[in-house]
Amino acid sequence: MTASKSSRARQARARQAQAQRSQTSAASAASTANTRNGGAASGAARNGGAAAAGAGRTGAADKPGTLVKASTLVQAGGSPSRAVAARGGGVDRRGPRSTAREASAALEAPTTTTPPLWFQLVTWVLALAGLGVSIYLTIAHFTDKPLAGCSESGLVNCTKVTTSPQSYVFGIPVAVLGLAFYLAAVALMSPWAWRWARREIYLLRIASLVVGIGFVLYLLYAELFIIGSICLYCTSVHAITFILFGLTMFAVAAWGIPKRKRA
Repeated sequence: MTASKSSRARQARARQAQAQRSQTSAASAASTANTRNGGAASGAARNGGAAAAGAGRTGAADKPGTLVKASTLVQAGGSPSRAVAARGGGVDRRGPRSTAREASAALEAPTTTTPPLWFQLVTWVLALAGLGVSIYLTIAHFTDKPLAGCSESGLVNCTKVTTSPQSYVFGIPVAVLGLAFYLAAVALMSPWAWRWARREIYLLRIASLVVGIGFVLYLLYAELFIIGSICLYCTSVHAITFILFGLTMFAVAAWGIPKRKRA
């Protein structure tokens, strides 16, 4: 009987020990599973963060409609091509000094090649005045009438000048050449010609005045050193030609010449 009691006690202790081992193993398994699940969740979170960051970078790089700040356009000189380069993600390696110089040059560049209306009218009125004097000189040349208000003796002697051999160039009266020059000048100096900003017209205006100035210099030399007299009407035409030349060169310097239009 004592042996059976001790046997039952050993069996009870064995069952308790087995139950404790079972509980311990179950707790260990649960802890391991939790640890594994936590690591998997952390890895998923890391993968998700990396995917989100990559998607953000890809979207920022591939998005074609990305806006450019105004400061970027100002530093780029306002050029659309440079703005496109900035939108494409290109790196501007010109440096701040280069961009500042280009922006300053863009601000200082003339915005239009057409002079103001007052300038157009001044040149046109001068050309009309020169045309009027040339018409009068041409009429006087072919009618052999003396020029009004001009003396016929001394340094100022219109008749001596207009009847001298130097009053013909290549067999053509100088008065007729002056008339043809100012007919062209009236057209080239008109407001319509100024507003019609064509490069060809600007170049023709400059070339005609250069030729006119050369011709005037020759006539002045002939009057002062060959004929020995001057003509007031001729001198007025010379002065108008000089003024028109100066104004035209000023217009070129101030407003420039239109660029050639590409087809």
